[in-house]
Amino acid sequence: MRNDIQPFERSFTSKEVAEEAGIATPTVRKYGQILERSGYEFLKEGDRRIFVQSDIEALIALRDTDKPLDDTAKELANQQKERLKGLNETEIAISDTDESLPQDPNHLKEVFTYLASELAATREMNVQVINDLTDLRNQVSRLKQDHHDLSSNISNSAQKTQTRIERLSEQEKIHYETLLEQEKEKSEYLQRELENLREEMKKEWISQNEFNKRLEKSIRNPKDKWEWIFSIFRK
Repeated sequence: MRNDIQPFERSFTSKEVAEEAGIATPTVRKYGQILERSGYEFLKEGDRRIFVQSDIEALIALRDTDKPLDDTAKELANQQKERLKGLNETEIAISDTDESLPQDPNHLKEVFTYLASELAATREMNVQVINDLTDLRNQVSRLKQDHHDLSSNISNSAQKTQTRIERLSEQEKIHYETLLEQEKEKSEYLQRELENLREEMKKEWISQNEFNKRLEKSIRNPKDKWEWIFSIFRK
């Protein structure tokens, strides 16, 4: 059990320790685990480590060491044990209570007045602490509500975005199907025109072929030549 902590000594969070020691927050946790494996003691609140200035100095020593971290951690743990052992062995002189009480009534009154003022200050401090805790709870409650509202807004926004995407996709699909139908109609129209053109060409070819046959027949029959010539003019 550590007994080297002063009554009003400042404590540090892992983030503050990281800034003080010039290392990353994950490194603070890593060094703390190495020190604890070697027997070093931290103040703890549940599973959370509470750091004081001497702990920061131990972490800096680990940061700057040229030795293996486990060796340096063992040295720091031994140093801490010796320091705590020395504090345990220190003799604290306790004077007799009766002899320590003032005999003068006026002096005794001053002592009681001082104790009463200290008690009043302590009560006032307790009230302030309670008020601060109440404010903190209110802030946490507001933060939770803000988080809930933010989550709800994000969820609603995501849902609206998904709906908009689905609507756009549907519109794109309809547009694509319309274009496809138009292209199909154009293709069918061109196909019909091509068929008509082929029919016209076929008729023209048949007509020309018949004309050529008649011409050839007329040439082969000279007696009908003049009649053929006249027939051309008659037509």
